[in-house]
This record gives sequence, structure tokens and C-alpha cells, in this order.
Amino acid sequence: MPSYPGDSSSEIAAALDTLPARTPVSEVARRLLDLFTSGSIAAGTRLPPERQLAATLGVGRSAVREALAALEILGIVDVRPGSGTYLRGAASELLPQTLRWGLLIGERNTSELLDLRSGLEIYVARLAAGRADASAVAAMTSSLERMRQSASNATAFARADRDFHLALSAAASNATLVDLLHVVRSLLQVYDDRAVHATAEMTAAIAEHAAVLEAVEARDENAAASAMAAHMATASARLAKAAAPRD
Repeated sequence: MPSYPGDSSSEIAAALDTLPARTPVSEVARRLLDLFTSGSIAAGTRLPPERQLAATLGVGRSAVREALAALEILGIVDVRPGSGTYLRGAASELLPQTLRWGLLIGERNTSELLDLRSGLEIYVARLAAGRADASAVAAMTSSLERMRQSASNATAFARADRDFHLALSAAASNATLVDLLHVVRSLLQVYDDRAVHATAEMTAAIAEHAAVLEAVEARDENAAASAMAAHMATASARLAKAAAPRD
């Protein structure tokens, strides 16, 4: 495995600026993530020991240890007792975990996540309208039909709804955008699963999805974005209601 032995450690020292004393663990993790996703360290590289990382960053070893432990949970690094800490994947492979970490360490603000999801979904719809091929349209059509057939089953309806959005995302052909949207969706999933139950809500959601699909089939980017904006307005309202504290 490649590593940073001996004088090669100057490479990582040059890449990491000294942090202020008493830096929160999250900031140490952020700085390490910046380095890991820069593309300058190959997958499988053994990182310098905790003591050396702590000295380079100007923080205590405990902060580095906790940051690495958190990054291990997220799948960014592999900590092997008696051997060292290794970078698990290439920069592009680490992106989804990095995005998830960045959102999770901040204050969870459902309203802001809903705003972010709406913007991403609208742009995805626009891209999909210009890029979707026949197989993507077929996948969305199939998901929409399953939504229609699942009006009496909230769980099946939610699954078909998710599949429609996944097919739409795939049609956008932008992996980075899809990764970010996947992270945001997953953070809202607990509310999404319980947001649509009433028949009237399902009927409205089906009509909204049908409008998006119609615009994608027509390759009308503006119409697709407008249709998704209308859907996101009602969907966000439902999610916000589901996320509201209950008495």
C-alpha cells in the first residue's frame, strides 16, 4: 500500500494549514476531507500517524482521532489497528460521503433542506427534458403507472414515487448533481415516507408527476422545470407538515 513514510510526510504538511487551538472535531474532519477529495492522494494510501497529523494541523491528537473515527463510519477511511489509517476510495468515489458529512455536521434545518431539494429537483427536470432517451421515458412511465395502481397502498405509492424521481435523475446525466440530490432526499426520507396518505394527496401527486413526464417526453425544458416547481411547492408543504413537531 502507498503511504507517507519518512520525508514524504512534507507533502501532507504542505497541504494542511495549521488550525486554531481548540478547533472542533468537525473542522478537523472538514480539513482532512478537503485533502482527501483533492485528488492528490491515491486510493489505498496509508496516512501519516495521528501524532503527525495533529502536529501538522496544530491540534490535539484526540481531535484527530475523533475526526478519523467519524470519517471511518462514513466510509472515507479504513482504520486498521496495528497497521494505520488508509484512504478507501478515489476522490470521485468519496463525493457522496463527503456531501452527506457536510450536511450532517451542520444544524439540521428541514426548511433549508426542502429549499435545496426543490432547486435541485427543478434543475434535474430541466436537464432530463433535454437529455432523456426512450429507456428513461419508459422507466418514468412505468413508475407513474405504479403510482396510479398503488393509490390504496401508501408504502407502494411512496416507492413508485421515489422510482420516478430516480429515473428522472438518471435521465439528467449529471452524476455529481444526482449524488447531491440523493443525499438531500435521504436526509428527508423519514418525513417523505409519511407525507402522502390521503387519496386526494395521491391524486394530486399523480397529476403533478404526469405533467413532468409529459414535458420530458415533449423535450420542453421550460415546461419540465415549471411542472416540477409546481410539484415541489405542494410536496414541500406536505413534507414540512410531516416534519412539524407533534403535540
